[in-house]
Order: sequence, then structure tokens, then C-alpha cells
Amino acid sequence: MIDIDCIKNLVNLYFSDTVQLRRYLHQHPELSKKEKLTSQTICNELDKIGVKYRNDIYGYGIYGFIEGKNPDKACIALRADMDALPIKEETSLPFASVNDGVMHACGHDMHMSSLVCAIKVLNQMKDRFSGRVMFIFQPSEEEYPGGAVSMIRNGIFNTLKPDAVMAFHCTPELPCGHVAVREGKMMASTDEIYITVKGRGGHGATPHLNADPVVAACQIVTSLQTIVSRNANPTMPTTFSVGRMIAEGRTNIIPDEVKMDCIIRTFDEDWRKQCHNLIRQISENTAKALGCTADVFVDNGYPFVYNNPELTRKVTKDIKEYIGSDMVHPADMRMTAEDFAYFGQIIPACYFRLGTHIENEPVYNLHSSKFNANEEALRYSAGLEAYLALKFLQ
Repeated sequence: MIDIDCIKNLVNLYFSDTVQLRRYLHQHPELSKKEKLTSQTICNELDKIGVKYRNDIYGYGIYGFIEGKNPDKACIALRADMDALPIKEETSLPFASVNDGVMHACGHDMHMSSLVCAIKVLNQMKDRFSGRVMFIFQPSEEEYPGGAVSMIRNGIFNTLKPDAVMAFHCTPELPCGHVAVREGKMMASTDEIYITVKGRGGHGATPHLNADPVVAACQIVTSLQTIVSRNANPTMPTTFSVGRMIAEGRTNIIPDEVKMDCIIRTFDEDWRKQCHNLIRQISENTAKALGCTADVFVDNGYPFVYNNPELTRKVTKDIKEYIGSDMVHPADMRMTAEDFAYFGQIIPACYFRLGTHIENEPVYNLHSSKFNANEEALRYSAGLEAYLALKFLQ
């Protein structure tokens, strides 16, 4: 029997330090692949706890183990992401980012500080469980190819492959401490598409002498919408968006080329590949019909996040035990993406959302320059991470 009160008491004991760590990390955010200070800060915390770790796996990634009795019995992994976003913070917090144009607008500061607290709790209770708890601080979640797949390729699981892996994400739409979780498909795959439409520029007053890439690009944008409206199975969630279009002409100058940056997201690997082919076919043939050419580059991103049903049923039951059934809700599938998906491709995985809404304040969504998280949520997240790990190893 796992003592829930003991976990909550330990979380409360470490809460002040956990908040202090969160604020320091929030104040000193670092972009993907540049998490040097962040990594050193986490390593300093782990040194204070006295747990062994490695920080040479990929970039500034960190991992290690807390060993209980009979360490070879089983292993559960807990993961937190580390990187921030290229966003200028507009929160006016006393611990707002000092790195201009860089911000923890996705809650990764909360994820890291929560996991550090959970490690403290688990280290205090290591004589009460059998097996190992693996902790993973993962860099570069926000930038392709992603730190998860890079850590895997660099051998993070070569010596010991965990039996399961779990992670949570801050969710400002949910009340503080509430959890949303679902079995199966959780978050979408994501791919970036870069299209260059080339034509023959010239004077805007003599369009008959040109091959206008602007008109071709506009036709391509319209035609690509049929991937979702006329090619996707209506039961298969799919989104396609053009987020950027650059045509460097003038009022009387038709440019030689137009560049477009796009994104496509869905929940099926075979359909995902079909989408890539359709994007190429539609872009190239539409451009050709208008006397232009289209070069299409598909930057393959993350696969969709899949929650192992058996593990997720157990995790959901355990979460209800810890915080109460009234605070646990079914999660919707979301078109947002997460490179945690790579862990789930090789290990049973469970990814859940944890509410961080600040009462009586507007909901500023993730990736907003005004996003802030309710620090009271750290009491729930750290306790849940520790409890879920202990329950898995029970």
C-alpha cells in the first residue's frame, strides 16, 4: 500500500524550492539545442539530491535512475521537456524572461521543476519500492527533429529499456490540478511543407509577357484545401494550413518566385504519406497549368501521440486515487503535436494534460506571450508523477 499522505507531505515540504526553481527557469529560458544553463541548473539540483545521472546523451539532455529494492524488477520512465520558444514575453511577472525574445510560453519550466520535485520524493521513498524510476530531461521538443528521437538514436535505452514511460503537459484551459487523459490517439502528427513556385517575373502592366507565380501560388493554396475537404476520410481528423507566403514584388512588379510555408497534421501514418504525395501532385500540376513550376520539400516532423490503452487505463485509475474522480476528465484528440510520440513508438506510453489555470484571470493559451501557469499545479503534478511511478512498480 502506497502512502498518499506521505507523498503529499513531501511535495509540500519541497514546494517552496520547487516554485523557486520554476521561477528561475522561467526567468532564464533557452531555445531548442541551446539549453546549456537550463541543463546545468537541473544538474545542480540533482547533485543536491544525490542521485546519479548522465548529461552526455544528446545536446544538453539528462537522464538517470532512482533505484529501489531489487532494481531489476521493473522500470518506469518520467519525462520532462526543457526548451523555450522564440516569443517576447508580455506577462509583467517579477520573474519574467531576461532573455529578450525567448520565453517559456509552453510550460516546460513547470514540467522540469515538477520532475525535480518528484525525484526528491521518490529518492526519499526508495526503500519503499522495488525496481527503478528513470528520469529524462529532454531538450529540443519544439524544434525538428526533436530531442526525443535524437536521444533514442543516441542510445538512451541501449543499456536499459523502461517498461513504460509517462509525461504530462500544462493545460491553461483546465482548472488547476485537474487532469484530462484518453486511451489511444491523443495528439496529431506534424509535418512542415515548404513550397517554392517559380515563374517569370516582369512588369505588372504586361502580364501576358510573364508567367505569374503569385497567381499560381494562390491557386495552389486554394487547391490544397481539397486534401482535407475532398480527399481525407471525414472520420480522420486532418488539418492543412499555409502560414506564410512571400512574394517579393511591388505594385508594378511581378516577382520570379513565391515561397510558402505550410503545415499538415493528422492521426494515421499511411494517410500522412498520402498527404505528402497529394501536396506534391497538386502543387506541381497546378503550377504547370499556369506556366510555372513548384518545388515541394516535406520536412517530416513528429508522429502522432498514442497512449497505450492498458497502461492508460491503469494510469487513469491511479490518478483518480490520488486527486479524486471528480478532477479527472476525458481528453479530446488535439491537432497539436509532441515529440513524446517517439517514446510511445517503442515503449508503452501515457501522456496526460494537467490544468494550470489561474482563477479569475483570462485564459492565455500555450505559445501566447502572456501565458502563465498556476504554480499551485506543481503540488498536483509532482505528487502525481511520484505516485504513478510508485503504483507502476507496486
